[in-house]
Amino acid sequence: MEEDTGVTPHTEGLNGLSRECKPLEEITNGHSNHKPVMNGVIIGHNVKDHTNGGAPLRSLPISTLKQNGLLQTLAAGGDKPNPAEEDSELEKAREEWEALENVQPALPEDSNPTPLISFNEALQYFQTTDLGDLLKNIQPTIRRTGLAAITHFLFGPPRLHRELLEERDLVFAIAQCTLDNSQTVHMRVLQTIYKRLIGSRLDCPRYGTHWENIGFQGTDPATDLRGTGFLGLMHTLYFVMDPETLPLARDIYKLSQHPTQNFPFSVMSINMTRIALQVLREEALSKECNRRQQVVGVLNEFYVATYLHLYQLWKTQQKTISDSGFVLKEVELFAKKNPKQMLRRLEVFLKERRSVVKPEPREKRVHAGCWMLSEEWSEVLLPTVARQIQSLLSISCALYEGVLLLLLSCPSEHFMTVPRL
Repeated sequence: MEEDTGVTPHTEGLNGLSRECKPLEEITNGHSNHKPVMNGVIIGHNVKDHTNGGAPLRSLPISTLKQNGLLQTLAAGGDKPNPAEEDSELEKAREEWEALENVQPALPEDSNPTPLISFNEALQYFQTTDLGDLLKNIQPTIRRTGLAAITHFLFGPPRLHRELLEERDLVFAIAQCTLDNSQTVHMRVLQTIYKRLIGSRLDCPRYGTHWENIGFQGTDPATDLRGTGFLGLMHTLYFVMDPETLPLARDIYKLSQHPTQNFPFSVMSINMTRIALQVLREEALSKECNRRQQVVGVLNEFYVATYLHLYQLWKTQQKTISDSGFVLKEVELFAKKNPKQMLRRLEVFLKERRSVVKPEPREKRVHAGCWMLSEEWSEVLLPTVARQIQSLLSISCALYEGVLLLLLSCPSEHFMTVPRL
């Protein structure tokens, strides 16, 4: 009878090392004697198992892995003696680790703000862009037939000069252009409008509820441009970038944030662009365009004049958002009938704003330690002093004439020679 010999079952492990095979029950009953190894260190039983509670596992940074030699081992193929036989998966992993090492952290969107863009720069972009497909779909004038065409020809406004037709068509082509996220100029225009109205120096995300703060209806301004296209943004850009109209734009924006008289600033601005386009299409601005020999400049000013008219109505008559439909109809009707008066009102308004003198008394020292009033105060005081002197002269002349009349009414024997003036 053969003696039973106890043979310890084993199999060849990785890298040629023997590995003892444990019975299945020792592994599955939760009390395995196997000790795991991490980075060459045996983890004892006193280490807490974080998978069933306790502190969560933390991933090691790439720099720590490189210091421990793990990345170098992975890249070199581990203990394999021949680098030429490196496994394809290890090679792929090595390339991925090298790519991760070179990845730079993404900068926040506002850490490098985009520069502001002027109206002329944005206009030059469209002037140098091929808009042939858009020009095919424009309608620069109203098509009239029959008696309406004859009446318009005889009694209507003058036609636009031939040399201005191309500029007019460009305006209507821009109105057909949609907002394109891939175009840098489009994004700069959008960011510039937001920054100038809010007063921020930082960029804002392309989508988000922050657009509602400047009067768009939703998280994407492009959805509000269906009626006027990119021209709606171009007019707002002109409004906020021109130093003369910027104070007015901010006044209107301030009113749009009023607790009771609030209205969506950008949506209302797009409506002003729509009205201006319609007036241009009806050729009501042709006479002024011919006089100035430009179309874009006249249309920009007419847009501002229309918004000024709405602003004054809204503010003085205490309008609210429920009145917006009626106010827009009133503004559009007035603008179509009185384009010249609209432009004249804007001119007077801007002139009066420029002439407003701020009471900032400054005194500067002159020769012999005397003090001179500042130029601002001189502009106010000199006319006042001149009027006072004129009043005194008038009073003096009146007194002198009274004395003459009194002397002439006396008897001749009491007459005395009166000195000549």
